Amino acid sequence: MLQCAPMNETKPFSKVSWQTVSDDEAGQRLDNFLLARLKGVPKSYIYRIIRKGEVRVNKGRTKPDYKLRAQDEIRIPPVKVSESQATPNPNLTAISQLEHCILYEDEIMLVVNKPSGLAVHGGSGLQFGLIEGLRALRPEQKFLELVHRIDRDTSGIVLVAKKRSALRSLHEQLREKTVEKTYLALVAGKWPKKATVVEAPLQKNTLKSGERIVRVDIQGKPSKTRFSIKEVFASATLVQCEPVTGRTHQIRVHTQHVGHPIAGDPKYGDPRFLQFEEQFGIKRLFLHAFEIAFIHPRSESTLRITAPLDVELEGVVKRMRNSTQ
Repeated sequence: MLQCAPMNETKPFSKVSWQTVSDDEAGQRLDNFLLARLKGVPKSYIYRIIRKGEVRVNKGRTKPDYKLRAQDEIRIPPVKVSESQATPNPNLTAISQLEHCILYEDEIMLVVNKPSGLAVHGGSGLQFGLIEGLRALRPEQKFLELVHRIDRDTSGIVLVAKKRSALRSLHEQLREKTVEKTYLALVAGKWPKKATVVEAPLQKNTLKSGERIVRVDIQGKPSKTRFSIKEVFASATLVQCEPVTGRTHQIRVHTQHVGHPIAGDPKYGDPRFLQFEEQFGIKRLFLHAFEIAFIHPRSESTLRITAPLDVELEGVVKRMRNSTQ
């Protein structure tokens, strides 16, 4: 089990500090700049010190939504800042193995093949996730942020920005839906050939237990996924999924909506599929972010990266092929 270093106590900054906005930091809002700098300080407190004029930009008062420009001088008053969240020890086996999960890296970004079971970030009872692990491996990297997210139980490709300019560029591509994301999923039964596109609005719900669940609801947000059949087995189908929109649990709910839930899905799966899962050794959600294509923020050329199925999922596929011979 991964263990974190203990949290440090609140560290007081008793002196006024001045920060100069770099070219890479330009364009972001003042409040977001301060939230990144003053981790552990409540958002309400940050807005208060801006409103009271204790935060100054180029010696003048300003508003939280002020867009920073390169070389702006920001005055930050004395505050008490909690140390950053506990960081996993980079020498831990599970964390050091993340080095082998890096599919691509250059001076502005990383592409990681995230293992199943590892959340992309800490929170909700988790002290750390993928991004905290990468920060532990790259302590010299001042900026390291997730470009997008995938579910904890989903394996596969995650983009991480090492420069704010790269983060802005990739976020813009995601908003314009020009990033091509392809997943592989093993679904129950024979996937219907006519189900090439599923458009079903999705609504987030919270159960009394506190569990978050997503359902198809006419009042929900428009959601669209493209599907194609990759391989057909006796009792299941390997499908390729291309989410056009990026809603929470979108592929999992859309496959369930069609009547062919994903194997190993504890939230949206079909109990009638359990015997099949046990027969072929399916012990986790069979959903994998297989391929991604986007415009590289610096070279402006198309970068296409593929993450092969891990040993566990590949083993399931081989067993299923053998069973149909």
